[in-house]
Amino acid sequence: MFSLLSVTKMSKGRPKSQNNAVCQNPKCTHYQKEKDKHIVKSGKYKTTNHQRYQCKHCKTHFMQTKGTPLYRKHLTEQQITNICKHLVEKNGIRSIERLTGHHRDTIGNLLEDMAEHAEQVNNYLIKNAGLSQHECDELWTFIKKKKKHLSEKANLSLKTVMHTSTQP
Repeated sequence: MFSLLSVTKMSKGRPKSQNNAVCQNPKCTHYQKEKDKHIVKSGKYKTTNHQRYQCKHCKTHFMQTKGTPLYRKHLTEQQITNICKHLVEKNGIRSIERLTGHHRDTIGNLLEDMAEHAEQVNNYLIKNAGLSQHECDELWTFIKKKKKHLSEKANLSLKTVMHTSTQP
């Protein structure tokens, strides 16, 4: 017969949930490292409902989307994918504004962030949104054409993902 005391000694508490977050603090010794990480969930942000994490090594808090095009965006992943699909169909920024109901400055800022994270966005669009590499190249060409004043980081990132050759 089990007593209450023996049952409590056998259980070790509930197991930790698996998360794929890594520390986003460059000053931390476990920055971007998967091994020996000690990241715990620490609530959610009210405005975006994104998960908040804390690194137990450096005691910093960070959002699950830090370092991605979704960081500090009030758009959902589905809305961003929808905007990308409209861009592939060669709709203009004002046209997308009318179709989605988002302001053109929001769309323009999203284009800049997408260009800075072009490799991640490219992989996501090919795997999850069902776009081909050719369609992604058209998207990047459109972004480069519409956003004439991209940052250096965005221009370098675009060069790594654009596969089309420039023929006269």
